Amino acid sequence: MAILGIDLGTTNSLAAVWRNGHSELIPNAAGGYLTPSVVSVDEDGSILVGQAARERLISHPQQTAARFKRYMGTQKVFQLGEQSFRPEELSALVLRRLREDAECYLGEPVTEAVISVPAYFAEAQRAATKRAGALAGLRVERLVNEPSAAAVSAHIAEGDADKVCLVFDLGGGTLDVSLVERFDNVVSVTAVSGDNRLGGSDFDRAIAQGFCEESGIPFDQLEPSRQELLIRQAEACKIALTTQPLAVMSVDDGVIHASLPLTNEWMIRKCSRLFRRMAVPVRTVLRDAGMDLSELDELVMVGGSSHMPSVRQYIAQLLGRQPAADSRPDTAIALGAGICAGMKARSADLKEMVLTDVCPFTLGVAVYNEAETERDLMSPLIERNSVLPTSKEGVYYTVHDGQTKVELKVYQGENPYCEDNTLLGKLSVSVPAAPRGQQSVRVRFTYDINGLLEVEAANRNGQMFRLVIQNQEMTQQEAERRLQELSALKLHPRDQEIPRALLARAQRMFAMTVGDLRQRVAQFLAWYQNELASQEAIRVAKASRRMAQFLDEVETYLGRDALPDPFFDSGEQEELP
Repeated sequence: MAILGIDLGTTNSLAAVWRNGHSELIPNAAGGYLTPSVVSVDEDGSILVGQAARERLISHPQQTAARFKRYMGTQKVFQLGEQSFRPEELSALVLRRLREDAECYLGEPVTEAVISVPAYFAEAQRAATKRAGALAGLRVERLVNEPSAAAVSAHIAEGDADKVCLVFDLGGGTLDVSLVERFDNVVSVTAVSGDNRLGGSDFDRAIAQGFCEESGIPFDQLEPSRQELLIRQAEACKIALTTQPLAVMSVDDGVIHASLPLTNEWMIRKCSRLFRRMAVPVRTVLRDAGMDLSELDELVMVGGSSHMPSVRQYIAQLLGRQPAADSRPDTAIALGAGICAGMKARSADLKEMVLTDVCPFTLGVAVYNEAETERDLMSPLIERNSVLPTSKEGVYYTVHDGQTKVELKVYQGENPYCEDNTLLGKLSVSVPAAPRGQQSVRVRFTYDINGLLEVEAANRNGQMFRLVIQNQEMTQQEAERRLQELSALKLHPRDQEIPRALLARAQRMFAMTVGDLRQRVAQFLAWYQNELASQEAIRVAKASRRMAQFLDEVETYLGRDALPDPFFDSGEQEELP
């Protein structure tokens, strides 16, 4: 049975499926791939979804809802006529339409999907997305970050070349900026940022307001139907300006009579505030990743609004490079979601890949604050933008004489004081009575890409204590299964097979060498152990490859003066560079 990959967008949504060796887009009933993320309630109470609903934004604005993805995970209620809907319920109606179209196209039932979400979506927004899937009759065990989906799509299309990409995803209602590393068979998000109130619809509104400003029309005083008419006209002009230098916005509805020629230069002036907002998350991800512009290999622009020449020009100038020519802005995320669905189904014709995301917030424990005893300090264990899944540990000591219990409080947030962060849970750990500082607790956090956090603590006697924090949409059975999958992460990288072999090999090289070469081996060994201490999968993988190359060079150098074997001489040896 097929698993759908779904790009649930603010303006449009689309679906794909992995079959016949590639990710295939699924057409809707109208024969197109883009289904407007719009829902409307007809006079008879029936629900309209997609293009039919979009046409009613002007004629029936009080019965029609759009751009509800922006409110996922909130308590907002949309009143459509006599019926009320939560954002996830409206999203569920869109997902149900995509599922029905897929079943018609594939000729079989569809009960499972992988859905893409903005990388900066918080747990509440991700949980709401899963609820929407469940309401649409879809089992959604896996969410994939939109930049990861776009990077996976590019990785499949371009091959296995190692690259550092900045993915700029400007959709209809959200902006998502991410740094993504593609290394061997690993696609890893390094840092994320975004603006969930900035997208193509904001440009449409700004163009409409600019048109009214120059035409002497009070936009904010117009009734909703006329505002929507102007916004739709502005959108049409915006689209026209992607392929031509001039578009004329003209409105004559019996009340508004105005016409104005628009250019990209005019649009840049009227939308200058939006362009400046686009630069903020771009700078943030580069700063968080500690990366210089010169280290970027590729700029990937996805999302329908990245078609805009003014946007492409602005981002190209900001980063000093042109976007990749084959980014496929409209479909890259859906195609990538389709690939992820194929990976989840373990399709035999899909090469194995490791897909990692990042933690959007810091996770840590409260520690005693001697300066202000009533205000615990935050001790981070998993930092913001740590690659997921991950497992990190720390050691904490008793602070009172005769202390027999350590109360571990788990927090998420970026503030130095725990009271300003979010408390996730508590775990009580017994310790033998002793003077302060003589007893310790080793704490390990193991966190996966679906919001499962396992907290393990061990005292010096080897007693283990455990707390599992999971999102509300995860069943206990599913949580236990994921805990088993994460068990491999609890091995420190230095205890895993490849690093262990490299460490042993390096120690052997140290014993075999003297002088400057021995010093170089020692330096590489110290560096490699430091990289292993990071406990970050992609960093360890890169370091392991570099360490193996260095040790190969050392062995080649050591072998150049060896006596030739009369039976198995392999020829001349190269010198160590």
